[in-house]
Amino acid sequence: MDLPRIFTIRESSHRVHNPITPGKLAALGQALHLASGTRVLDLASGSGEMLCTWARDHGVTGTGIDISTVFTEKARARAAELGVADRVTFVHGDASGFVADEPVDLAACVGATWIGGGVAGTVELLGKSLRPGGLMLIGEPYWRREVPDQETAHACFAGSKDDFLVLPELIEQFGDLGYDVVEMVLASQDSWDRYRAAQWLNLRRWLDGNPDDELAGEVRAELTTDPALYTRYQREYLGWGVFALMDR
Repeated sequence: MDLPRIFTIRESSHRVHNPITPGKLAALGQALHLASGTRVLDLASGSGEMLCTWARDHGVTGTGIDISTVFTEKARARAAELGVADRVTFVHGDASGFVADEPVDLAACVGATWIGGGVAGTVELLGKSLRPGGLMLIGEPYWRREVPDQETAHACFAGSKDDFLVLPELIEQFGDLGYDVVEMVLASQDSWDRYRAAQWLNLRRWLDGNPDDELAGEVRAELTTDPALYTRYQREYLGWGVFALMDR
């Protein structure tokens, strides 16, 4: 059970595996007014930057679950680096269907709602671990404007135009699921640039060092086509945000 190797190659230098910059991640923690001792469950926790920095800056405690062995080890190393290994734990495992043994104060899935089959299923999953009155965090893409055709949708990693909503409709979906949106931090185009363009350098450096690897052809093809696809489609049409929710 692990992520395909291409994912860890592509994001080998990333501490945050989505288009939220470290500064925006810190701003989100400040905006939520997290109390020391807040118990957090982070599903699909990646390299653990959210849990580790919030443990350092706000005194939260918690557990992160991620399917990637590489990212889980990076998360544990980051916790040790920041001196918070006694406050946060990272578990290699499938976050899909994971429910905490005891209710937590904050349940999060920031950028991996496929673990619940989409937004609705992930909200339902997180709700099983959340105490009454607790906070839920969902990270999710949205269309910055109406998508003109299926070609554009496919170039933005969507199976169809219906896979994502425009921002007001996404906010309304949370309401339809019985939750108030109480905070949000949105990625900017610059945030996207920092996330996506850094992948190209990772790919190129890996390719230079591993020209005979079995993945070299796949990496070369991605590096050849991805920058143009990103600037033509994804940068213009695809938004992304983290939304804080509370049950009504």
